[in-house]
Amino acid sequence: MHFKLIIAFVEDDKTDLVLETARNHGAKGATVISQARGEGLKKSKTFFGLNLEAQRDVLLFLVEEHLSRPILEKIAKAAEFDLKPGTGIAFKIDVEDAIGVMHQVEELTHELEDKI
Repeated sequence: MHFKLIIAFVEDDKTDLVLETARNHGAKGATVISQARGEGLKKSKTFFGLNLEAQRDVLLFLVEEHLSRPILEKIAKAAEFDLKPGTGIAFKIDVEDAIGVMHQVEELTHELEDKI
């Protein structure tokens, strides 16, 4: 079984929405890294040296490759990434090998038999 890693940078108030959306479309779990900062095309505003932008969370989803694109599209739509700059981004990368996910492989195999 081959996996992809979906990495999503989201506003912290949309973390739960993105996690739920990914799970509803085939993700079996996620790792959340809180309080990330980022910078886009425009620098963020400051007030007396304090950053005024919302905190971001980094969400990591290790998903089966056939599920990766639909999950990516669904979380982008749910979090409204394309509607307003600075809302968040998500992308996927290839995973050459993964250890510690064999307990998910059997469940994924049954779920994907009909789809592949």
